[in-house]
Amino acid sequence: MPSLLRRWFSPRLNIQGKIFIAFGLVTLLSIVSVTSIIYVNMRETIKKNAVTSVSDSIRQADESLNIMLQEIDRLNTVVVTSKTSVLDTLLSPHDQVSYEGFQEQKRTEEFLSGLIAYKPYITRIAVVGLNGKVIFSGGPWLDRRFLETDMMAYMLSNGARHAYFKPPGEADVITVGREIRYNRETIGVVMVDMNYDFIKKTFGVRPTKDSLLYVLDAQNEFVYRTEAAPAASAPSVETINGMNRKYAGLTHSVEHELDGKWYIVVRHQSDYTGWTTLALVPMDSLLSESTRIRNLMVEVSVIVFLVILMGSLQMSFRTTVNIRRLKSMMMQVKEGNLSFPRTEIKSKDEIGDLYRVFASMVEELKRLMAGIRVSERKKREAELTALQAQIRPHFLYNSLNTIKYLAKLNGVPNIEEVSGSLIELMRAVLGNSNEFLTVREELEYVSSYVAVVKYKYMEPLRITTRVEGDALLECRVPKLMLQPLVENAIIHGIGRSEREGVVSIRVYGELNDLIVEVEDNGEGMTREQVAVLLQPADREASSRFSGMGVRNVHERIVRMYGEPYGVRLHSEPGRYTKAVVRFPKLLANGSENDDKEVI
Repeated sequence: MPSLLRRWFSPRLNIQGKIFIAFGLVTLLSIVSVTSIIYVNMRETIKKNAVTSVSDSIRQADESLNIMLQEIDRLNTVVVTSKTSVLDTLLSPHDQVSYEGFQEQKRTEEFLSGLIAYKPYITRIAVVGLNGKVIFSGGPWLDRRFLETDMMAYMLSNGARHAYFKPPGEADVITVGREIRYNRETIGVVMVDMNYDFIKKTFGVRPTKDSLLYVLDAQNEFVYRTEAAPAASAPSVETINGMNRKYAGLTHSVEHELDGKWYIVVRHQSDYTGWTTLALVPMDSLLSESTRIRNLMVEVSVIVFLVILMGSLQMSFRTTVNIRRLKSMMMQVKEGNLSFPRTEIKSKDEIGDLYRVFASMVEELKRLMAGIRVSERKKREAELTALQAQIRPHFLYNSLNTIKYLAKLNGVPNIEEVSGSLIELMRAVLGNSNEFLTVREELEYVSSYVAVVKYKYMEPLRITTRVEGDALLECRVPKLMLQPLVENAIIHGIGRSEREGVVSIRVYGELNDLIVEVEDNGEGMTREQVAVLLQPADREASSRFSGMGVRNVHERIVRMYGEPYGVRLHSEPGRYTKAVVRFPKLLANGSENDDKEVI
């Protein structure tokens, strides 16, 4: 493992490390992205569900309360419209302590008891007359001292209907009152007390244990508030009223900071009672479950990431093992070892294809190296042969010079001439390594050749040369281009004739070309003979000196300059044979027509 880490974190990171790091980064980014998105969406979903749940619960609580209040309103209506059981008792002149008054009171109490029977959410129903008569059913006890309370005054001043939550210290009830009128005059009130336990059950909407819920009436007095909230940490009445005014008209939830703690505030206002319900749900308590899930997701993500890292390590190792093998083989080749033991890579992917190409390349390289070794051996042999061949011309030159010197001493000019001409001709063939010669040098070599061969023939052999312009003598032509043509004229033309042989050489210019004509007065040739003469060089009779014929001359010129340059033959049987050679005009100093393309 340490060596593996050193390879990964070296300045030159290998491909396995790159694959591992890339795969790890992609996996890490994917896991972080997915978990972050899931966590954020989960938080938003929890808050949305909490708001929906609280809103629905508040709405249902309000509807339940409205149903009870509507029932109480109907009871109040029955009371204020009951003439026999209520109105007559209140209007009766009999005192309650009298027998008649006692009977009337008993009748009214029975009537009130019948109204609230089987209604557990009602603790008391009472009729209080302004004349001091107080009749009630249920508890607690009520007497005429109630006429002097603020609640009685408030009911009389507000008229038709009022719901009132009694202050702490008194019975926890909600009182719903209504005036009793007769002949357009107020003669008393009827009051119904609701059991506060039903209110607490109705508004017991608590998504979390520390959630807060407040119900305020039209006078911004508490109708209900969460009792579980400690008094020290519960918001004051002024704070709740301020929030109620701030978020008046709120149709959705809002986040609010209160004493350094964030809450989700949900507000609802009843259309029937006008009461406002404010629900405060703490963010930290609401999202505590999401925090636990987040921590669980982090733990799972870490475990998954580690497992994937181990898997990617194995995958990168298996992916690059063949690359490392191939690299090892290449390093062997780099060091010059072509016979190293090879591990065959049988995979069908690109690495396998690369191995097979590399193996074939190594085999080809071994074959080429073997060929190079053979070539080097042959080259050394050729160098030795060339060294030996260099000795032979010098020995031959020295021998010919000796013959020439002896011929001169003995007064034999023809032998002296042949020896000297042969020396010059051999120097042209063997000693001059230049590819191009001037026309002047070519004509000199032709003269040397004629001086050697003219003694073969009984009849005289005459060579005439005409150069139309001294500048043409300095034009460059390929080496030994004229000698094979003159040789062909002498051997195939004049050699078979019994008359004096004449070979005419004419050199002239034509636009940007150089023309050399070699004409003899020999037997001439037919078209078939001309065609045979232009056959490849191996079919032509070899020259003793040059080894090149007319066809060789033509092919050399065409290869060097292309068409239309080369050799053209014109002949008539029994009259003449003319060879016309066309070159580009190239001066020896390169000042004229040096831009001719040579191919």
